[in-house]
Amino acid sequence: MPTYNKLVRDRIPEILKNAGKDLKTETLNHDRYILELKKKLSEEVGEYQSASTKEEELEELADILELVHSLLRVHGASFEELEQIRAHKAAERGGFDEKTFLIEVED
Repeated sequence: MPTYNKLVRDRIPEILKNAGKDLKTETLNHDRYILELKKKLSEEVGEYQSASTKEEELEELADILELVHSLLRVHGASFEELEQIRAHKAAERGGFDEKTFLIEVED
């Protein structure tokens, strides 16, 4: 039996059981849940970076967004709060639309 030791979406155990698979799961405590969400976010960012088609990129971005929503719930924040922070930073520092790549800055 392969060992995964990773956070999975809520319906994955049900899907595996319906496919006739035996599995073992555990429910994480709060601190471990945050740690595993962060690990999963890194995993999904890596998968986004490796994606080679627009469809794959959008699938991975959707996974990243799902993790952002989960992390917001863990931190007792809303997506609207996050959007306000993003908009404030964009107003102060700009976004990334102009494709500016900083080479160096004189001391």
